[in-house]
Amino acid sequence: MRIDFDVDEVTLVGELRVPEDDEGPRPGLVLTGPFTGVRDQVTGLYAERLTRLGYVTLAFDHRTWGESGGSPRRHEDPQGKLHDLRAAVSVLRSRPEVDGERIGAVGICLGAGYALKFAAFEPRVKVFAGIAGAYNNPYTMRSGMDYQAALAGLGETLERQDLGGPVEYLPAVAEEGEAAMPGDEPYAYYGTERGASPHWVNEVTRASLRELITVDNMMGADFLSPKPALIVHGVVDRFCSPEGAEEAYRRLDEPKRLVWLDAKRHIDLYDQEPYVTQAVEATAAFLDAHL
Repeated sequence: MRIDFDVDEVTLVGELRVPEDDEGPRPGLVLTGPFTGVRDQVTGLYAERLTRLGYVTLAFDHRTWGESGGSPRRHEDPQGKLHDLRAAVSVLRSRPEVDGERIGAVGICLGAGYALKFAAFEPRVKVFAGIAGAYNNPYTMRSGMDYQAALAGLGETLERQDLGGPVEYLPAVAEEGEAAMPGDEPYAYYGTERGASPHWVNEVTRASLRELITVDNMMGADFLSPKPALIVHGVVDRFCSPEGAEEAYRRLDEPKRLVWLDAKRHIDLYDQEPYVTQAVEATAAFLDAHL
């Protein structure tokens, strides 16, 4: 069912899924997903599959994305996303179908980093699961680019906007040319029927790139303990590196589990079989044991 809820004077739109049986309060999961993604894409698929296995799930559009409010449109707001997750947990705990003492956070792609950081500092969340995760941190970003030049260029964009200029956008995906996620692989999902959604638009604020290279979600791994953590990742991933998953796992304390899937493309874990089933089954088994 569609559910609207408010946070920071912004209305968010989500989809609450409840198992069909009426066996009483169930554990609840809040889901957050890929950069630019909306709730009827990757998070919706995983939410549907996890609900079939007995979990109440809430997948929603973060502020500025999809049907949710907020401006500028399609802008990455790391702190805002943490606030959104907080409000989503409050909604879950208010529902009679949910056991409010059994709440988990599940993130896919960029959402895995947000879910990790959120769970680390949110006592109401009891377990974390990250799938094909991007665990962004400035140290890694700095090693792979001319960091100061990137900051300077994006700073010029923000200065123009601060002085009254229009919000600057670039394509989210493109097979060739400039895009926030360039190349054939992201385009194969977002630019085709695979990721088609009436609520997804192929653009993102240019300033979002500054947020991606400066946010530190990896730090959540240092603070999550003693909560259980699961990391599911493809053995080959050009967009969310296996090395990042390994670093997050290394920095976590027990109880923890790392599951490698024989996937060769990041977007395989978005919607392709057998990878989605493998990721869902690993997640459900871990949640069953710890939630």
